[in-house]
Amino acid sequence: MELNLTRPLLFFDIESTGLSITSDCIIELSFVKVFPGGEQRIKTWKVLPWDYAANRQKPIDPRASEVNGVKDEDLVGCPRFSDIVEEVAQWLEDADLAGFNSGKFDLPMLAEEMERAAVYAGKKVNVNLHEKKMVDVQTIYHYMEPRNLKAAYRFYCGGRDFENAHTAEADTIATYEVLKGQLDRYGDELKNDIDFLSKVGGRSRNVDYAGRLIYNEQGEAVVNFGKHKDKTARKVYETEPSYFAWIQNGDFTLDTKAQFARLAARFRNEPPKPASEKQLEDLAARFNEGRLF
Repeated sequence: MELNLTRPLLFFDIESTGLSITSDCIIELSFVKVFPGGEQRIKTWKVLPWDYAANRQKPIDPRASEVNGVKDEDLVGCPRFSDIVEEVAQWLEDADLAGFNSGKFDLPMLAEEMERAAVYAGKKVNVNLHEKKMVDVQTIYHYMEPRNLKAAYRFYCGGRDFENAHTAEADTIATYEVLKGQLDRYGDELKNDIDFLSKVGGRSRNVDYAGRLIYNEQGEAVVNFGKHKDKTARKVYETEPSYFAWIQNGDFTLDTKAQFARLAARFRNEPPKPASEKQLEDLAARFNEGRLF
Protein backbone atom coordinates (compact mmCIF):
# COMPACT_ATOMS: atom_id res chain seq x y z
CA MET A 1 0.00 0.00 0.00
CA GLU A 2 1.36 3.40 -0.95
CA LEU A 3 1.68 6.01 1.78
CA ASN A 4 -1.06 8.61 2.07
CA LEU A 5 1.05 11.77 2.37
CA THR A 6 0.17 15.43 2.54
CA ARG A 7 3.85 16.45 2.86
CA PRO A 8 7.15 14.65 2.23
CA LEU A 9 8.26 11.87 4.56
CA LEU A 10 12.02 11.52 4.99
CA PHE A 11 13.31 8.07 5.90
CA PHE A 12 16.81 8.21 7.34
CA ASP A 13 19.54 6.11 8.89
CA ILE A 14 23.02 6.86 10.16
CA GLU A 15 26.26 5.06 10.92
CA SER A 16 28.57 6.58 13.51
CA THR A 17 31.96 6.39 15.18
CA GLY A 18 30.34 4.97 18.31
CA LEU A 19 27.29 5.06 20.54
CA SER A 20 27.82 8.27 22.51
CA ILE A 21 25.42 10.99 21.38
CA THR A 22 27.59 13.74 22.86
CA SER A 23 31.05 12.66 21.76
CA ASP A 24 30.68 10.43 18.68
CA CYS A 25 30.12 11.55 15.10
CA ILE A 26 28.14 10.57 12.02
CA ILE A 27 30.18 8.80 9.34
CA GLU A 28 27.34 7.96 6.95
CA LEU A 29 23.91 9.52 6.53
CA SER A 30 21.29 8.27 4.11
CA PHE A 31 17.97 9.93 3.20
CA VAL A 32 15.08 8.52 1.20
CA LYS A 33 12.57 11.31 0.68
CA VAL A 34 9.09 10.19 -0.38
CA PHE A 35 6.76 12.87 -1.77
CA PRO A 36 2.97 12.95 -2.04
CA GLY A 37 2.22 10.99 -5.19
CA GLY A 38 5.06 8.51 -4.65
CA GLU A 39 8.12 10.26 -6.07
CA GLN A 40 11.34 9.23 -4.27
CA ARG A 41 14.67 10.99 -3.97
CA ILE A 42 17.70 9.34 -2.40
CA LYS A 43 20.83 10.98 -1.01
CA THR A 44 23.69 9.38 0.92
CA TRP A 45 26.72 11.13 2.36
CA LYS A 46 29.98 9.60 3.53
CA VAL A 47 31.20 11.96 6.25
CA LEU A 48 34.66 12.59 7.67
CA PRO A 49 34.14 12.53 11.47
CA TRP A 50 35.69 15.64 12.89
CA ASP A 51 36.79 16.63 16.38
CA TYR A 52 36.18 20.38 16.11
CA ALA A 53 37.88 21.18 19.42
CA ALA A 54 41.09 19.34 18.51
CA ASN A 55 40.78 20.19 14.79
CA ARG A 56 41.47 16.64 13.64
CA GLN A 57 39.75 13.53 12.35
CA LYS A 58 37.93 11.63 15.08
CA PRO A 59 38.81 7.92 15.09
CA ILE A 60 36.12 5.28 14.74
CA ASP A 61 35.65 2.95 17.69
CA PRO A 62 36.86 -0.50 16.52
CA ARG A 63 33.63 -2.00 17.85
CA ALA A 64 31.65 0.33 15.59
CA SER A 65 33.82 -0.66 12.62
CA GLU A 66 33.01 -4.31 13.29
CA VAL A 67 29.32 -3.50 12.88
CA ASN A 68 29.31 -0.99 10.01
CA GLY A 69 32.46 -2.12 8.18
CA VAL A 70 33.83 1.43 7.90
CA LYS A 71 37.43 2.22 8.86
CA ASP A 72 39.17 5.54 9.41
CA GLU A 73 41.04 5.41 6.11
CA ASP A 74 37.79 4.89 4.18
CA LEU A 75 36.67 8.43 5.02
CA VAL A 76 39.78 10.43 4.17
CA GLY A 77 38.80 13.08 1.62
CA CYS A 78 35.12 12.98 2.51
CA PRO A 79 33.38 16.20 3.58
CA ARG A 80 32.99 17.01 7.26
CA PHE A 81 29.45 17.37 8.57
CA SER A 82 30.02 21.12 8.84
CA ASP A 83 30.55 21.14 5.06
CA ILE A 84 27.18 19.51 4.33
CA VAL A 85 25.01 20.75 7.21
CA GLU A 86 23.18 23.31 5.05
CA GLU A 87 22.40 20.73 2.37
CA VAL A 88 21.21 18.29 5.05
CA ALA A 89 18.96 21.01 6.44
CA GLN A 90 17.44 21.61 3.01
CA TRP A 91 16.46 17.95 2.77
CA LEU A 92 14.92 18.10 6.24
CA GLU A 93 13.14 21.44 6.24
CA ASP A 94 9.79 20.53 4.62
CA ALA A 95 9.49 16.89 5.68
CA ASP A 96 8.39 14.69 8.53
CA LEU A 97 10.71 11.86 9.57
CA ALA A 98 10.70 8.06 9.61
CA GLY A 99 13.21 5.42 10.63
CA PHE A 100 13.69 2.08 12.36
CA ASN A 101 14.38 2.59 16.07
CA SER A 102 15.57 6.06 15.04
CA GLY A 103 13.90 7.93 17.86
CA LYS A 104 16.29 6.49 20.43
CA PHE A 105 19.61 6.97 18.64
CA ASP A 106 19.61 8.22 15.04
CA LEU A 107 17.44 11.28 15.67
CA PRO A 108 19.31 12.49 18.79
CA MET A 109 22.63 11.88 17.02
CA LEU A 110 21.50 13.81 13.94
CA ALA A 111 20.30 16.73 16.08
CA GLU A 112 23.57 16.79 18.03
CA GLU A 113 25.72 16.67 14.90
CA MET A 114 23.74 19.43 13.19
CA GLU A 115 24.00 21.73 16.21
CA ARG A 116 27.71 21.01 16.62
CA ALA A 117 28.51 21.54 12.94
CA ALA A 118 26.42 24.70 12.63
CA VAL A 119 28.15 26.32 15.61
CA TYR A 120 31.60 25.37 14.31
CA ALA A 121 30.91 26.58 10.76
CA GLY A 122 29.06 29.70 11.89
CA LYS A 123 26.06 28.70 9.79
CA LYS A 124 22.44 29.28 10.71
CA VAL A 125 20.33 26.14 10.34
CA ASN A 126 16.62 26.86 10.57
CA VAL A 127 15.44 23.30 11.23
CA ASN A 128 13.77 22.32 14.50
CA LEU A 129 13.68 18.53 14.56
CA HIS A 130 11.46 18.57 17.66
CA GLU A 131 8.65 20.11 15.62
CA LYS A 132 8.61 17.26 13.11
CA LYS A 133 6.44 14.17 13.28
CA MET A 134 8.55 11.04 13.76
CA VAL A 135 7.34 7.63 12.53
CA ASP A 136 9.35 4.85 14.16
CA VAL A 137 8.74 1.68 12.17
CA GLN A 138 10.15 -0.50 14.95
CA THR A 139 7.63 0.92 17.42
CA ILE A 140 4.79 0.06 15.03
CA TYR A 141 6.25 -3.44 14.57
CA HIS A 142 6.35 -4.07 18.31
CA TYR A 143 2.89 -2.57 18.77
CA MET A 144 1.31 -4.75 16.09
CA GLU A 145 3.36 -7.87 16.87
CA PRO A 146 3.75 -7.87 20.66
CA ARG A 147 6.78 -9.70 21.99
CA ASN A 148 5.17 -11.00 25.16
CA LEU A 149 4.54 -14.50 26.47
CA LYS A 150 0.98 -14.66 25.18
CA ALA A 151 2.11 -13.78 21.64
CA ALA A 152 4.99 -16.26 21.83
CA TYR A 153 2.68 -19.04 22.98
CA ARG A 154 0.29 -18.32 20.12
CA PHE A 155 3.17 -18.32 17.59
CA TYR A 156 5.02 -21.43 18.75
CA CYS A 157 2.21 -23.55 20.17
CA GLY A 158 -0.33 -23.92 17.40
CA GLY A 159 -1.98 -20.50 17.27
CA ARG A 160 -3.97 -20.91 20.47
CA ASP A 161 -4.04 -18.85 23.64
CA PHE A 162 -3.38 -20.36 27.04
CA GLU A 163 -5.77 -20.09 29.95
CA ASN A 164 -5.15 -18.05 33.09
CA ALA A 165 -2.51 -15.83 31.53
CA HIS A 166 -0.64 -13.68 34.07
CA THR A 167 -0.98 -16.22 36.85
CA ALA A 168 2.44 -17.42 37.89
CA GLU A 169 1.79 -21.13 37.32
CA ALA A 170 0.15 -20.70 33.92
CA ASP A 171 2.90 -18.36 32.72
CA THR A 172 5.61 -20.74 33.90
CA ILE A 173 4.05 -23.75 32.15
CA ALA A 174 3.52 -21.67 29.00
CA THR A 175 7.19 -20.64 29.01
CA TYR A 176 8.20 -24.32 29.14
CA GLU A 177 5.88 -25.09 26.21
CA VAL A 178 7.24 -22.15 24.19
CA LEU A 179 10.84 -23.35 24.58
CA LYS A 180 9.89 -26.79 23.30
CA GLY A 181 8.03 -25.15 20.41
CA GLN A 182 11.11 -23.11 19.54
CA LEU A 183 13.24 -26.24 19.42
CA ASP A 184 10.68 -27.86 17.10
CA ARG A 185 10.59 -24.84 14.77
CA TYR A 186 14.32 -24.04 14.70
CA GLY A 187 15.78 -27.52 15.04
CA ASP A 188 18.38 -26.89 12.34
CA GLU A 189 19.64 -23.74 14.06
CA LEU A 190 19.06 -24.34 17.77
CA LYS A 191 20.81 -27.15 19.60
CA ASN A 192 18.79 -28.98 22.21
CA ASP A 193 21.49 -28.21 24.72
CA ILE A 194 21.19 -25.93 27.75
CA ASP A 195 24.72 -24.54 27.46
CA PHE A 196 24.06 -23.58 23.83
CA LEU A 197 20.60 -22.17 24.55
CA SER A 198 21.90 -20.06 27.42
CA LYS A 199 24.28 -18.30 25.03
CA VAL A 200 21.80 -17.53 22.23
CA GLY A 201 21.89 -13.79 21.52
CA GLY A 202 25.15 -13.37 23.42
CA ARG A 203 25.75 -13.22 27.12
CA SER A 204 24.66 -10.13 29.00
CA ARG A 205 27.43 -7.56 29.51
CA ASN A 206 25.93 -6.64 32.88
CA VAL A 207 27.87 -7.46 36.03
CA ASP A 208 24.88 -6.55 38.19
CA TYR A 209 21.28 -6.86 37.08
CA ALA A 210 20.75 -3.10 37.08
CA GLY A 211 23.66 -2.57 34.66
CA ARG A 212 25.56 -0.19 36.93
CA LEU A 213 28.61 -2.34 36.20
CA ILE A 214 29.29 -3.92 32.82
CA TYR A 215 32.06 -6.00 31.30
CA ASN A 216 34.26 -4.44 28.64
CA GLU A 217 35.82 -6.31 25.73
CA GLN A 218 38.68 -7.44 27.99
CA GLY A 219 36.28 -8.92 30.55
CA GLU A 220 36.98 -6.17 33.11
CA ALA A 221 34.21 -4.69 35.23
CA VAL A 222 33.53 -1.08 34.17
CA VAL A 223 31.39 1.55 35.88
CA ASN A 224 28.41 2.32 33.64
CA PHE A 225 27.00 5.54 35.12
CA GLY A 226 27.86 8.81 36.79
CA LYS A 227 31.17 10.60 37.08
CA HIS A 228 33.24 7.41 36.69
CA LYS A 229 31.35 6.08 33.67
CA ASP A 230 33.59 4.00 31.35
CA LYS A 231 36.35 3.70 33.97
CA THR A 232 37.30 0.23 35.16
CA ALA A 233 36.18 -0.58 38.68
CA ARG A 234 39.81 -1.36 39.50
CA LYS A 235 40.92 2.12 38.44
CA VAL A 236 38.18 3.73 40.52
CA TYR A 237 39.12 1.61 43.53
CA GLU A 238 42.77 2.61 43.19
CA THR A 239 42.07 6.35 42.83
CA GLU A 240 38.90 6.83 44.92
CA PRO A 241 38.17 3.85 47.20
CA SER A 242 35.58 5.94 49.08
CA TYR A 243 33.38 5.65 45.98
CA PHE A 244 32.74 2.02 46.89
CA ALA A 245 31.58 3.07 50.38
CA TRP A 246 29.31 5.65 48.75
CA ILE A 247 27.72 2.87 46.70
CA GLN A 248 27.02 0.84 49.85
CA ASN A 249 25.25 3.83 51.47
CA GLY A 250 23.43 4.95 48.34
CA ASP A 251 20.06 4.21 46.79
CA PHE A 252 21.15 1.16 44.81
CA THR A 253 19.83 -2.37 44.60
CA LEU A 254 21.25 -4.92 46.99
CA ASP A 255 22.63 -6.83 44.03
CA THR A 256 24.51 -3.76 42.80
CA LYS A 257 25.93 -3.19 46.26
CA ALA A 258 26.93 -6.84 46.49
CA GLN A 259 28.79 -6.74 43.17
CA PHE A 260 30.69 -3.58 44.12
CA ALA A 261 31.52 -5.14 47.48
CA ARG A 262 32.73 -8.33 45.79
CA LEU A 263 35.03 -6.35 43.54
CA ALA A 264 36.33 -4.25 46.44
CA ALA A 265 37.13 -7.38 48.42
CA ARG A 266 38.95 -8.88 45.47
CA PHE A 267 41.02 -5.75 44.85
CA ARG A 268 41.78 -5.40 48.58
CA ASN A 269 42.97 -8.99 48.95
CA GLU A 270 45.16 -9.06 45.89
CA PRO A 271 48.90 -9.11 46.62
CA PRO A 272 50.50 -5.73 46.02
CA LYS A 273 52.07 -5.25 42.62
CA PRO A 274 55.86 -5.09 42.56
CA ALA A 275 57.17 -1.56 42.16
CA SER A 276 57.98 -0.53 38.62
CA GLU A 277 61.50 0.44 37.60
CA LYS A 278 60.46 4.10 37.50
CA GLN A 279 58.95 3.90 40.98
CA LEU A 280 62.18 2.38 42.30
CA GLU A 281 64.21 5.12 40.61
CA ASP A 282 61.99 7.82 42.14
CA LEU A 283 62.28 6.20 45.56
CA ALA A 284 66.09 6.04 45.27
CA ALA A 285 66.22 9.69 44.23
CA ARG A 286 64.14 10.75 47.21
CA PHE A 287 66.36 8.71 49.53
CA ASN A 288 69.51 10.25 48.13
CA GLU A 289 68.07 13.72 48.56
CA GLY A 290 67.23 12.98 52.17
CA ARG A 291 63.49 13.44 51.70
CA LEU A 292 62.29 9.85 51.86
CA PHE A 293 59.95 10.77 54.67
